[in-house]
Amino acid sequence: MKTIKGPAIFLAQFLGEEAPFNNLKDICRWSAAMGYKAVQIPAWDKRVIDIEKAAESKSYCDEIKGIVSEAGLEISELATHLLGQLVASHPAYDTMFDTFAPSEWHNNPVARSEWAVSQMRAAAKASHHLGLHVMGSFSGSLLFHTMYPWPQRPKGLVKAGFEELAKRWVPILDHCKDLGVEVCYELHPGEDLHDGVTFERFLEMTNHHPSAKILYDPSHFVLQQMDYLQFIDIYHEHIRMFHVKDAEFHPNGKSGVYGGYQDWVDRPGRFRSLGDGQVDFKQIFSKLSQYGYDGWAVLEWECCIKSAEQGAREGAPFIADHIIEVTQKAFDDFAGGEIDQVKLNQILGLKK
Repeated sequence: MKTIKGPAIFLAQFLGEEAPFNNLKDICRWSAAMGYKAVQIPAWDKRVIDIEKAAESKSYCDEIKGIVSEAGLEISELATHLLGQLVASHPAYDTMFDTFAPSEWHNNPVARSEWAVSQMRAAAKASHHLGLHVMGSFSGSLLFHTMYPWPQRPKGLVKAGFEELAKRWVPILDHCKDLGVEVCYELHPGEDLHDGVTFERFLEMTNHHPSAKILYDPSHFVLQQMDYLQFIDIYHEHIRMFHVKDAEFHPNGKSGVYGGYQDWVDRPGRFRSLGDGQVDFKQIFSKLSQYGYDGWAVLEWECCIKSAEQGAREGAPFIADHIIEVTQKAFDDFAGGEIDQVKLNQILGLKK
Protein backbone atom coordinates (compact mmCIF):
# COMPACT_ATOMS: atom_id res chain seq x y z
CA MET A 1 0.00 0.00 0.00
CA LYS A 2 1.05 3.59 -0.61
CA THR A 3 -0.06 7.00 0.66
CA ILE A 4 -1.90 9.25 -1.80
CA LYS A 5 -0.33 12.66 -2.40
CA GLY A 6 -2.30 15.85 -1.94
CA PRO A 7 -4.15 18.04 -1.82
CA ALA A 8 -3.64 19.41 -5.34
CA ILE A 9 -5.84 21.72 -7.41
CA PHE A 10 -6.71 21.78 -11.12
CA LEU A 11 -6.27 25.40 -12.20
CA ALA A 12 -8.48 25.40 -15.33
CA GLN A 13 -11.73 26.46 -13.69
CA PHE A 14 -10.07 29.23 -11.66
CA LEU A 15 -8.05 31.06 -14.32
CA GLY A 16 -9.40 34.44 -15.36
CA GLU A 17 -8.49 37.92 -16.52
CA GLU A 18 -7.95 39.45 -13.09
CA ALA A 19 -5.26 38.88 -10.47
CA PRO A 20 -4.48 36.53 -8.84
CA PHE A 21 -6.05 34.30 -11.47
CA ASN A 22 -4.36 35.63 -14.61
CA ASN A 23 -0.80 34.34 -14.22
CA LEU A 24 1.03 31.33 -12.85
CA LYS A 25 2.94 33.06 -10.07
CA ASP A 26 -0.08 34.66 -8.43
CA ILE A 27 -2.46 31.72 -8.78
CA CYS A 28 0.18 29.44 -7.27
CA ARG A 29 0.50 31.75 -4.26
CA TRP A 30 -3.30 31.81 -3.98
CA SER A 31 -3.42 27.99 -4.11
CA ALA A 32 -0.66 27.57 -1.53
CA ALA A 33 -2.36 29.99 0.87
CA MET A 34 -5.37 27.67 0.98
CA GLY A 35 -3.28 24.60 1.79
CA TYR A 36 -2.71 22.99 -1.59
CA LYS A 37 0.59 21.24 -2.21
CA ALA A 38 0.49 20.98 -6.01
CA VAL A 39 -1.18 22.44 -9.09
CA GLN A 40 -2.44 20.65 -12.19
CA ILE A 41 -1.75 22.92 -15.15
CA PRO A 42 -4.01 23.14 -18.23
CA ALA A 43 -1.70 22.78 -21.22
CA TRP A 44 -3.92 24.92 -23.46
CA ASP A 45 -3.89 28.09 -21.34
CA LYS A 46 -1.00 30.43 -22.17
CA ARG A 47 -1.57 32.40 -18.98
CA VAL A 48 0.17 29.58 -17.14
CA ILE A 49 2.24 27.74 -19.78
CA ASP A 50 3.27 27.97 -23.42
CA ILE A 51 3.13 24.29 -24.30
CA GLU A 52 5.05 24.58 -27.56
CA LYS A 53 7.86 26.49 -25.85
CA ALA A 54 7.82 23.94 -23.03
CA ALA A 55 8.26 21.15 -25.56
CA GLU A 56 11.24 22.86 -27.15
CA SER A 57 13.02 24.21 -24.07
CA LYS A 58 14.03 22.35 -20.93
CA SER A 59 15.23 25.64 -19.45
CA TYR A 60 11.76 27.18 -19.92
CA CYS A 61 10.28 24.18 -18.09
CA ASP A 62 12.78 24.74 -15.31
CA GLU A 63 11.50 28.33 -15.09
CA ILE A 64 7.92 27.08 -14.82
CA LYS A 65 8.93 24.63 -12.08
CA GLY A 66 10.79 27.44 -10.32
CA ILE A 67 7.72 29.69 -10.25
CA VAL A 68 5.63 26.86 -8.82
CA SER A 69 8.33 25.86 -6.33
CA GLU A 70 8.72 29.45 -5.14
CA ALA A 71 5.13 29.27 -3.93
CA GLY A 72 5.92 26.05 -2.05
CA LEU A 73 4.13 23.83 -4.56
CA GLU A 74 4.80 21.07 -7.07
CA ILE A 75 3.29 20.42 -10.49
CA SER A 76 1.09 17.36 -10.17
CA GLU A 77 0.42 16.89 -13.90
CA LEU A 78 -0.36 18.65 -17.14
CA ALA A 79 -3.97 18.45 -18.36
CA THR A 80 -4.64 18.23 -22.12
CA HIS A 81 -8.40 17.69 -22.19
CA LEU A 82 -9.34 20.35 -24.75
CA LEU A 83 -6.48 19.23 -27.01
CA GLY A 84 -7.37 15.55 -26.79
CA GLN A 85 -10.98 16.41 -27.54
CA LEU A 86 -9.96 17.72 -30.96
CA VAL A 87 -7.96 14.62 -31.91
CA ALA A 88 -11.30 13.02 -32.80
CA SER A 89 -14.42 15.12 -33.18
CA HIS A 90 -17.64 14.37 -35.05
CA PRO A 91 -18.60 17.06 -37.61
CA ALA A 92 -21.85 17.73 -35.74
CA TYR A 93 -19.78 19.46 -33.05
CA ASP A 94 -17.39 21.38 -35.27
CA THR A 95 -18.82 24.83 -34.60
CA MET A 96 -18.81 24.40 -30.83
CA PHE A 97 -15.39 22.74 -30.65
CA ASP A 98 -13.76 25.33 -32.89
CA THR A 99 -13.50 27.49 -29.78
CA PHE A 100 -10.95 25.02 -28.36
CA ALA A 101 -8.45 25.89 -31.11
CA PRO A 102 -6.86 29.12 -32.39
CA SER A 103 -8.94 31.01 -34.96
CA GLU A 104 -6.67 30.02 -37.86
CA TRP A 105 -7.90 26.42 -37.50
CA HIS A 106 -11.63 27.26 -37.38
CA ASN A 107 -13.87 25.83 -40.10
CA ASN A 108 -11.10 23.36 -41.03
CA PRO A 109 -11.65 20.14 -39.03
CA VAL A 110 -8.79 18.23 -40.66
CA ALA A 111 -6.22 20.95 -39.98
CA ARG A 112 -7.66 21.46 -36.52
CA SER A 113 -7.20 17.78 -35.70
CA GLU A 114 -3.63 17.85 -37.01
CA TRP A 115 -2.96 20.87 -34.81
CA ALA A 116 -4.42 19.02 -31.80
CA VAL A 117 -2.18 16.02 -32.43
CA SER A 118 0.87 18.30 -32.57
CA GLN A 119 -0.22 19.89 -29.28
CA MET A 120 -0.62 16.50 -27.64
CA ARG A 121 2.88 15.55 -28.74
CA ALA A 122 4.18 18.86 -27.40
CA ALA A 123 2.45 18.28 -24.07
CA ALA A 124 4.08 14.87 -23.80
CA LYS A 125 7.52 16.38 -24.42
CA ALA A 126 6.78 19.17 -21.96
CA SER A 127 5.74 16.59 -19.35
CA HIS A 128 9.03 14.83 -19.94
CA HIS A 129 10.96 18.07 -19.48
CA LEU A 130 9.03 18.76 -16.27
CA GLY A 131 9.77 15.31 -14.88
CA LEU A 132 6.12 14.24 -15.06
CA HIS A 133 5.10 10.72 -16.06
CA VAL A 134 1.34 11.12 -16.55
CA MET A 135 -0.95 13.67 -18.19
CA GLY A 136 -4.74 13.85 -18.29
CA SER A 137 -6.87 14.06 -21.42
CA PHE A 138 -10.12 13.34 -23.21
CA SER A 139 -10.36 10.76 -25.98
CA GLY A 140 -12.55 12.81 -28.28
CA SER A 141 -15.56 11.22 -29.92
CA LEU A 142 -16.66 9.89 -33.27
CA LEU A 143 -19.51 7.74 -31.93
CA PHE A 144 -21.17 9.44 -28.98
CA HIS A 145 -24.03 10.77 -31.09
CA THR A 146 -25.03 7.10 -31.54
CA MET A 147 -24.88 6.42 -27.78
CA TYR A 148 -28.61 5.63 -27.60
CA PRO A 149 -29.22 3.05 -30.35
CA TRP A 150 -32.00 4.77 -32.24
CA PRO A 151 -32.05 4.56 -35.12
CA GLN A 152 -30.51 1.12 -34.86
CA ARG A 153 -26.74 1.23 -35.24
CA PRO A 154 -25.57 -0.52 -38.41
CA LYS A 155 -23.60 -3.68 -37.70
CA GLY A 156 -19.89 -2.93 -37.52
CA LEU A 157 -20.30 0.79 -36.77
CA VAL A 158 -18.93 0.64 -33.22
CA LYS A 159 -15.96 -1.47 -34.29
CA ALA A 160 -15.19 0.93 -37.13
CA GLY A 161 -15.44 3.91 -34.79
CA PHE A 162 -13.02 2.48 -32.27
CA GLU A 163 -10.64 1.38 -35.00
CA GLU A 164 -10.49 4.96 -36.25
CA LEU A 165 -10.13 6.34 -32.73
CA ALA A 166 -7.22 3.98 -32.09
CA LYS A 167 -5.67 4.86 -35.45
CA ARG A 168 -5.56 8.52 -34.41
CA TRP A 169 -4.31 7.89 -30.89
CA VAL A 170 -1.71 5.14 -31.30
CA PRO A 171 0.94 7.45 -32.83
CA ILE A 172 0.44 9.84 -29.91
CA LEU A 173 0.62 6.98 -27.42
CA ASP A 174 3.78 5.66 -29.10
CA HIS A 175 5.35 9.11 -28.78
CA CYS A 176 4.35 9.22 -25.12
CA LYS A 177 5.78 5.77 -24.48
CA ASP A 178 9.13 6.85 -25.91
CA LEU A 179 9.13 9.74 -23.44
CA GLY A 180 8.00 7.72 -20.44
CA VAL A 181 4.63 9.48 -20.24
CA GLU A 182 1.19 7.89 -19.86
CA VAL A 183 -2.05 9.41 -21.21
CA CYS A 184 -4.76 9.17 -18.56
CA TYR A 185 -8.16 9.40 -20.21
CA GLU A 186 -10.87 11.00 -18.10
CA LEU A 187 -13.87 8.76 -18.73
CA HIS A 188 -16.53 11.35 -19.41
CA PRO A 189 -19.97 11.46 -21.06
CA GLY A 190 -19.61 13.01 -24.51
CA GLU A 191 -16.35 11.12 -25.09
CA ASP A 192 -16.08 7.76 -26.79
CA LEU A 193 -14.22 6.65 -23.66
CA HIS A 194 -16.85 7.26 -20.99
CA ASP A 195 -17.03 4.04 -18.94
CA GLY A 196 -15.23 0.76 -18.33
CA VAL A 197 -16.64 -1.02 -21.37
CA THR A 198 -15.55 1.71 -23.78
CA PHE A 199 -12.11 1.89 -22.17
CA GLU A 200 -11.76 -1.86 -22.69
CA ARG A 201 -12.80 -1.51 -26.35
CA PHE A 202 -10.12 1.13 -26.81
CA LEU A 203 -7.47 -1.00 -25.12
CA GLU A 204 -8.31 -3.90 -27.42
CA MET A 205 -8.05 -1.70 -30.52
CA THR A 206 -4.69 -0.26 -29.38
CA ASN A 207 -3.32 -3.73 -28.62
CA HIS A 208 -3.41 -2.85 -24.91
CA HIS A 209 -1.07 0.06 -25.36
CA PRO A 210 1.02 0.52 -22.17
CA SER A 211 0.63 4.32 -22.28
CA ALA A 212 -3.19 4.25 -22.24
CA LYS A 213 -4.39 4.72 -18.65
CA ILE A 214 -7.32 6.20 -16.68
CA LEU A 215 -7.99 9.48 -14.90
CA TYR A 216 -10.50 8.43 -12.25
CA ASP A 217 -13.29 10.93 -11.56
CA PRO A 218 -16.22 9.41 -9.63
CA SER A 219 -18.58 12.30 -10.41
CA HIS A 220 -19.00 11.17 -14.01
CA PHE A 221 -19.95 7.70 -12.85
CA VAL A 222 -22.57 9.03 -10.43
CA LEU A 223 -24.20 10.88 -13.32
CA GLN A 224 -24.15 7.66 -15.38
CA GLN A 225 -25.46 5.65 -12.38
CA MET A 226 -22.41 3.37 -12.34
CA ASP A 227 -20.86 1.65 -9.33
CA TYR A 228 -17.85 3.94 -8.92
CA LEU A 229 -16.40 1.86 -6.06
CA GLN A 230 -16.50 -1.43 -7.94
CA PHE A 231 -14.89 0.40 -10.85
CA ILE A 232 -11.76 0.82 -8.69
CA ASP A 233 -11.76 -2.90 -7.89
CA ILE A 234 -11.90 -3.72 -11.60
CA TYR A 235 -9.61 -1.07 -13.12
CA HIS A 236 -7.25 -0.05 -10.32
CA GLU A 237 -4.21 -1.23 -12.29
CA HIS A 238 -5.01 1.36 -14.95
CA ILE A 239 -5.78 4.32 -12.66
CA ARG A 240 -2.89 6.81 -12.71
CA MET A 241 -4.68 10.11 -12.00
CA PHE A 242 -7.51 11.14 -9.68
CA HIS A 243 -9.88 14.11 -9.85
CA VAL A 244 -11.64 14.65 -6.54
CA LYS A 245 -15.05 15.94 -7.62
CA ASP A 246 -18.45 15.46 -6.03
CA ALA A 247 -21.83 14.91 -7.68
CA GLU A 248 -25.41 13.98 -6.90
CA PHE A 249 -28.23 12.26 -8.75
CA HIS A 250 -31.90 12.73 -7.85
CA PRO A 251 -34.16 11.21 -10.53
CA ASN A 252 -37.70 12.51 -10.75
CA GLY A 253 -40.88 12.12 -12.75
CA LYS A 254 -39.76 14.61 -15.39
CA SER A 255 -36.16 13.71 -16.25
CA GLY A 256 -33.28 11.40 -15.41
CA VAL A 257 -29.78 10.63 -16.69
CA TYR A 258 -30.23 12.59 -19.92
CA GLY A 259 -31.32 15.76 -18.11
CA GLY A 260 -34.00 17.07 -20.46
CA TYR A 261 -31.64 19.70 -21.98
CA GLN A 262 -31.93 21.61 -18.70
CA ASP A 263 -29.27 23.87 -17.22
CA TRP A 264 -27.00 22.16 -14.70
CA VAL A 265 -28.78 23.55 -11.65
CA ASP A 266 -32.08 21.93 -12.75
CA ARG A 267 -30.74 18.54 -13.88
CA PRO A 268 -31.34 15.41 -11.76
CA GLY A 269 -27.62 14.70 -12.04
CA ARG A 270 -25.30 17.59 -11.31
CA PHE A 271 -21.78 18.30 -10.07
CA ARG A 272 -21.31 19.66 -6.55
CA SER A 273 -18.51 21.01 -4.41
CA LEU A 274 -16.71 18.52 -2.19
CA GLY A 275 -18.89 17.25 0.62
CA ASP A 276 -22.12 18.64 -0.85
CA GLY A 277 -22.90 15.64 -3.06
CA GLN A 278 -23.33 11.90 -2.72
CA VAL A 279 -19.87 10.51 -3.49
CA ASP A 280 -18.47 8.26 -0.77
CA PHE A 281 -14.94 9.63 -0.68
CA LYS A 282 -13.98 7.69 2.45
CA GLN A 283 -14.40 4.44 0.54
CA ILE A 284 -12.70 5.85 -2.56
CA PHE A 285 -9.60 6.94 -0.66
CA SER A 286 -9.58 3.61 1.19
CA LYS A 287 -9.74 1.58 -2.00
CA LEU A 288 -7.16 3.63 -3.86
CA SER A 289 -4.81 3.39 -0.87
CA GLN A 290 -5.43 -0.35 -0.60
CA TYR A 291 -4.48 -0.84 -4.24
CA GLY A 292 -1.33 1.26 -3.97
CA TYR A 293 -2.33 4.42 -5.85
CA ASP A 294 0.41 6.92 -5.00
CA GLY A 295 -0.49 9.75 -7.38
CA TRP A 296 -2.09 13.07 -6.55
CA ALA A 297 -5.60 13.71 -5.28
CA VAL A 298 -6.57 16.77 -7.34
CA LEU A 299 -9.54 19.02 -6.66
CA GLU A 300 -11.56 19.72 -9.79
CA TRP A 301 -14.14 22.31 -8.87
CA GLU A 302 -17.39 22.24 -10.84
CA CYS A 303 -20.53 23.26 -8.98
CA CYS A 304 -23.68 24.99 -10.17
CA ILE A 305 -24.47 26.42 -6.71
CA LYS A 306 -21.35 27.20 -4.69
CA SER A 307 -18.73 29.76 -5.78
CA ALA A 308 -15.36 28.64 -7.08
CA GLU A 309 -13.55 30.50 -4.30
CA GLN A 310 -15.53 28.81 -1.53
CA GLY A 311 -15.18 25.46 -3.26
CA ALA A 312 -11.40 25.90 -3.40
CA ARG A 313 -11.16 27.02 0.25
CA GLU A 314 -13.14 24.04 1.45
CA GLY A 315 -11.51 21.59 -0.96
CA ALA A 316 -7.98 21.57 0.46
CA PRO A 317 -8.89 20.53 4.04
CA PHE A 318 -11.51 18.11 2.69
CA ILE A 319 -8.92 16.24 0.64
CA ALA A 320 -6.29 16.43 3.39
CA ASP A 321 -8.74 14.91 5.88
CA HIS A 322 -9.42 11.98 3.53
CA ILE A 323 -5.81 11.08 2.74
CA ILE A 324 -4.88 7.91 4.58
CA GLU A 325 -1.39 7.54 5.98
CA VAL A 326 -1.11 3.85 5.16
CA THR A 327 0.14 1.54 7.85
CA GLN A 328 3.59 0.00 7.64
CA LYS A 329 2.79 -2.89 9.97
CA ALA A 330 -0.04 -5.30 10.70
CA PHE A 331 -2.30 -4.36 13.61
CA ASP A 332 -1.74 -7.75 15.26
CA ASP A 333 2.05 -7.81 14.99
CA PHE A 334 2.29 -7.47 18.78
CA ALA A 335 0.85 -10.98 19.18
CA GLY A 336 3.37 -12.63 16.88
CA GLY A 337 6.66 -14.27 17.66
CA GLU A 338 9.84 -15.52 16.13
CA ILE A 339 9.01 -18.17 13.54
CA ASP A 340 11.22 -20.78 11.90
CA GLN A 341 10.49 -23.86 9.80
CA VAL A 342 10.32 -26.13 12.85
CA LYS A 343 7.57 -24.03 14.41
CA LEU A 344 5.69 -23.84 11.12
CA ASN A 345 5.77 -27.62 10.88
CA GLN A 346 4.58 -27.92 14.48
CA ILE A 347 1.64 -25.59 13.82
CA LEU A 348 0.71 -27.67 10.78
CA GLY A 349 1.03 -30.91 12.71
CA LEU A 350 3.82 -32.14 10.49
CA LYS A 351 6.61 -34.38 11.63
CA LYS A 352 10.13 -33.07 11.57
